[in-house]
Amino acid sequence: MAKISEVLGGAAAIAKGMGITFKEMMSPTLTEDYPEAPAQFQERFRGVHELQRDENGLEKCVACFLCAAACPADCIYIEAAENTDQLRMSGGERYAKVYNIDYNRCIFCGFCVEACPTDAITHGHGFEIASYNTSTLIYRKEQMLVQVPAGAHFPLKADTSNSPGSGH
Repeated sequence: MAKISEVLGGAAAIAKGMGITFKEMMSPTLTEDYPEAPAQFQERFRGVHELQRDENGLEKCVACFLCAAACPADCIYIEAAENTDQLRMSGGERYAKVYNIDYNRCIFCGFCVEACPTDAITHGHGFEIASYNTSTLIYRKEQMLVQVPAGAHFPLKADTSNSPGSGH
């Protein structure tokens, strides 16, 4: 009697599995038409990094180096410079004169995004960075900065037209 119940239990399991298979076969397939149509990503997708600007067009990065310190792959390189009265690049005392990410090493873990106190670095939705030349996978600050918002006057330069001693 035990053998018969084993055989019936096995047959029931196979029938249940085949039922699921046939049900899936009859449902419509979901196919993306990439590259003809743009790929649809979830909001949490971790793509190529973007360096954000504030509403005035200033860079949010204040060169605090926390992102580089948090990176386990050591792929972020930053050189800081001081903001001046003549040229202000960010809202803080410093800005990132050089900001490079080496995508040969980046593992897209998101630690740099979490470590940033000013939300200057975020993951975008770019994913088409494959290359045969590894030197093109080192992205510079200029490649990662988002566009200046409409109506912003960037970079903020000191107004020298009304300065004393200009002769007019």
